[in-house]
Amino acid sequence: MKTTAHNRIDMIDAMRGASLFGILLANMLIFQYGIWGKDEINFYSLSQANHTAYHVIKIAIEGSFMPIFTFLFGYSMVKMKEKLEGKALKYKRHFVRRFLALLLLGILHGTYLWEGDILTFYGMMGFFLLLFLNRKSNTILIWAVILLCLTSLLGYGGYEESKKEQEQMETYVRDTIEIYSTGTYSEIKEHRNNEIPLDISDGLFLFILALAPLISAPLFLLGIYSAKIGLFTMPQLEKKQYKLGSVLIPIGLALKSCSLFFPDFNWSEVFNFIGANLLSIGYIFLFAFLFTLSKEGIIKRAFISVGKLSLTNYLMQSIICTTIYYGYGFGYFGSSSVLKGITLAIGIFMIQMISSTFYLRLAKQGPIERVLRIVTNFSIKGPKSNKQTVFM
Repeated sequence: MKTTAHNRIDMIDAMRGASLFGILLANMLIFQYGIWGKDEINFYSLSQANHTAYHVIKIAIEGSFMPIFTFLFGYSMVKMKEKLEGKALKYKRHFVRRFLALLLLGILHGTYLWEGDILTFYGMMGFFLLLFLNRKSNTILIWAVILLCLTSLLGYGGYEESKKEQEQMETYVRDTIEIYSTGTYSEIKEHRNNEIPLDISDGLFLFILALAPLISAPLFLLGIYSAKIGLFTMPQLEKKQYKLGSVLIPIGLALKSCSLFFPDFNWSEVFNFIGANLLSIGYIFLFAFLFTLSKEGIIKRAFISVGKLSLTNYLMQSIICTTIYYGYGFGYFGSSSVLKGITLAIGIFMIQMISSTFYLRLAKQGPIERVLRIVTNFSIKGPKSNKQTVFM
């Protein structure tokens, strides 16, 4: 397995780059229709072809690429811990600074730019994951399976909106279309930060906030588990495992399809949650398998480059897409088709593949990655070893 000078695993970087493309495809629905409006697609006049594309995104992409990113987040935590411990440094203080920086960056991103921010959540999850970082690999695996089973049961029976809630949602979506497509930056920011479609009590909000880490924890923990057992470090020897793991893809797709074809089935949301996670794991193994088969070349290097600059590229996607869809830019919010959004996502990602490859020829890190590294290490040059040099 080819690694960089800092012992980065190329496969993991490439996987991170590929997951960023899937995340962009899923996020296009939010950029185009809003974080609530994307699930109320009947309010928009879409053709049959666009309805089909919408359902393909919902089943094959949405909810199954973000977990890949969470998996890689957990995986990278272990590798970072090993690197810091190798230099005799106390890793917890580095993680605390890193997670606080992610929290701050996420709050700024979500408040001033886009409602679909994930960085705030990642910052919070980091503190939660510190509870598991020193646990044995088998313990972590057991916790991941238990949490996956327990949290999936929360979807049993589904949820049916009342007539009042449906009316509130329709009003909110129509207001969002008007404000986001024609409003000024301050009007859009005001709507994003202060308007919600449903009446959510403080108690319910706190309950959801407390539950969120448990719902997302399984893939984070599986990432930690995989790093601890050294998965993805010997691809030629692990190729059969990758191929076998890819079998989870059709299983995940079948389970996620239940919510589309059997919406009134009490277990459909349970199957959807489990299917989304199984599909994520299947995608991880499939990409690892394809990575081992592919030869070194421009495309492979481009995925690795995007992955190394994942934070910068993620924020750039927000800047580009909000400029295209919001009123202070081109104002295409609510009027663009799903197929056009997919085409745009492909175009944006291709540009990022090219620009990331060329950028890394000039610099070792992206600008946002550089800032995060400085904050994490509390040093411009990087973490200093506390090991004493022994002169023989």
